[in-house]
Amino acid sequence: MKIARLPKDDKTNGWSGILKPRKPNVPLTGDIVTDWVVLGAGYAGLGAARRLAELHPNQKIALIDAGEVGENASGRNSGFAIDLPHNVGSSLEELEGSHRFMRLARVAISSLEGSVKKHKIKCDWSEDGKYHTAVSSRGVEDVLTPFVKELEALGEPYEWLEGVELEKKLGSQHFTAAVYTPGNILMNPAALTRGLADSLPGNVSVYENSPVLEFVNSNGVTLKTTGGSVRAPKMIMAANGFSEQFGFHSNRFLHLVAHASLTRPLTKKERGDYGVKKPWGLTPANAFAGITMRYTNDHRILIRQGLAYCPSQRFNETAKKVVQRQHKKLFDARFPMLPNVEMEHTWSGFVCLSRNSAPGFGQLAGNIWGAVCQNAVGVTKGTIGGMLVADMASGEDNPLIADMQSLGEPSRLPPRPFLDIGVRARFQWELWSNRNEA
Repeated sequence: MKIARLPKDDKTNGWSGILKPRKPNVPLTGDIVTDWVVLGAGYAGLGAARRLAELHPNQKIALIDAGEVGENASGRNSGFAIDLPHNVGSSLEELEGSHRFMRLARVAISSLEGSVKKHKIKCDWSEDGKYHTAVSSRGVEDVLTPFVKELEALGEPYEWLEGVELEKKLGSQHFTAAVYTPGNILMNPAALTRGLADSLPGNVSVYENSPVLEFVNSNGVTLKTTGGSVRAPKMIMAANGFSEQFGFHSNRFLHLVAHASLTRPLTKKERGDYGVKKPWGLTPANAFAGITMRYTNDHRILIRQGLAYCPSQRFNETAKKVVQRQHKKLFDARFPMLPNVEMEHTWSGFVCLSRNSAPGFGQLAGNIWGAVCQNAVGVTKGTIGGMLVADMASGEDNPLIADMQSLGEPSRLPPRPFLDIGVRARFQWELWSNRNEA
């Protein structure tokens, strides 16, 4: 099978832009044979490769990525490891599986934290919790209030903030109320993925800048790249939305593009004008109209806003200037005391969603297993999905596999162009009906 569309990530990712340069692993060259091949070096692929190496210390694992670690979608997100059910858009359907979600997410966070500490990964790992915010009274009533009721039913700690108390925490008068929960972790996602890849066990070989051009599943799996090929009896598919190109999950995934900007570090005077000392991260009551933001340990402010339907998984570079100006405008509205702070980096990243918020998890063929489609919660869902699919493929009895399977399978989408029309209409409705959350 020829692969028709490949990832095409640029070099604009701000999270990697603020790090020291990293020398990527060499591309795949020549024809190699290994025991396992893992496709995709995002959170799922990294989690799967590490777990396979632990389970099979005498076997060889090849981890292949089309680009460079930290430059893919896993390194471009907002840097939240979320431990609680996280609503996307205006839907709260995921809250129904709260207990399962928390078990899965917290095992993922514990595993990541263990790797960060053991391998001394410098990724700004920070236990700062998360503010779930609303701008409008409707957002408070429709999202925050039900969220609090769920937390109380679960016995989870939280803090309700509004008015001056909330302004002191975030340094902005823009928000009406917020629910603070302590279990979320903040980090630089590019640094985390780099560190996870560079600390894999010795029986894992990582090949970067190795896009797969052809896929053959006969007498084992063979992946042909620009410089060589890899053959293995078993494969883990962790290429997220690009799994469609390999014949899996056809017509199941929605591809979105999200845009983010990161300011330069605030000067000492600007930090005094701003008046907030502790880093924070916030998610909006509505992800389509609202804005995800962070104040980092190195005194930068992140703005992520602008989800759009993007089935091509390509974004016009010229349009990024428009995005950058829009982010600056949003920044100025929220932080008028910082008028001279500019956006130092602006980038885009692709998000894979399913219609029913279910992941693409499980056995795809007799010798192929997959962990894809993390529905915008990639740090935790990707990590645990990769770990558990490695257990499944290895015949390990792990009760968390049942929790993952209970999340269901991605439902089928209408055919195009009807899908395109419906999705774009829904997006416009979301933006208009939730405009007060902007």
